[in-house]
Amino acid sequence: MKKIKYILPILVGLLLTLNSCQDDQFEMGDLVAPTNVNLTYQIVGADDLNPYGDGSGQVVFTASAENHITFNFEFGDGKDNQIAASGKVTHTFSVTGVNNYNVTVFAVGTGGISSSKTMQIAVLSTFDDEEAKLFLTGGSTKSWYWAADQPGHLGLGPNDQVYENGSETYAAWYAAAPWEKASSSLYNCEFVFSIENGSFTFEQKNPTGEAFIQGIYASELGLGDEGSYPFDIAGVKNVSFSPSASIATVKGAYRGTTLNFTEGGFMGFYAGSSEYEIIEVTENILRVRMVQVNEPLFAWYHIFTNVKPEQK
Repeated sequence: MKKIKYILPILVGLLLTLNSCQDDQFEMGDLVAPTNVNLTYQIVGADDLNPYGDGSGQVVFTASAENHITFNFEFGDGKDNQIAASGKVTHTFSVTGVNNYNVTVFAVGTGGISSSKTMQIAVLSTFDDEEAKLFLTGGSTKSWYWAADQPGHLGLGPNDQVYENGSETYAAWYAAAPWEKASSSLYNCEFVFSIENGSFTFEQKNPTGEAFIQGIYASELGLGDEGSYPFDIAGVKNVSFSPSASIATVKGAYRGTTLNFTEGGFMGFYAGSSEYEIIEVTENILRVRMVQVNEPLFAWYHIFTNVKPEQK
């Protein structure tokens, strides 16, 4: 959500401008800021002997307010914000050890006006996957590329609904043909995983400075159809692991590990998420699954390789 979370204020500004220019056509209602914002939480597995939880890093947050429309949660761990009209979300903190986080909830009212509440929490995460880390980094630094010569290197399937034949575990709806996106800049991507002095990082590189943006997102951003567009991909992101518990991981017998990138990091194909379930990882193959943020019915599948394919 990092790349589009600023759209709401822009839209509000446009509405205010239209209101001032076209008073004879319509009039906006009162702009009311939410009041009595409250935020409570429950760390999963926390008790007197385990005050920071059971090590899963999961925390259930519940927000309430008066005169609100929705809630926007900012978790203070570098991961994407989460919007929930109900005010209830579950978030997984994945940095290992006991860590403090400043969590803020914004209660959003009419016209996008918001009021906020911040609290600090301490959460324990013990989950790690040293083997996956070794595969991804080679023990130091390692580059990965789209497996563009393989069928289904980009695919789409249902997310969490139970369809026939376990189709929620694979790209049942769409599988890209080899080199299908060659007219875009998608295959120029290089994804660099590194580990140094205990720091596990990720960097997306593309000499075009572009990202391939999924169609719904491209439309929301006013760009047009899906395809490659200039996009902010610069910067080294921190990487952490968290346990996977989706229906796909359980029914598909995936690895059980999710990759988490900070600061909106993603792997070439932008659909709003910085979290990737690992289906399979070896020395030369990485297969992942990612759920689209603004259309959670969509699960996208990616295949990467450590040797960049050459189109013949």
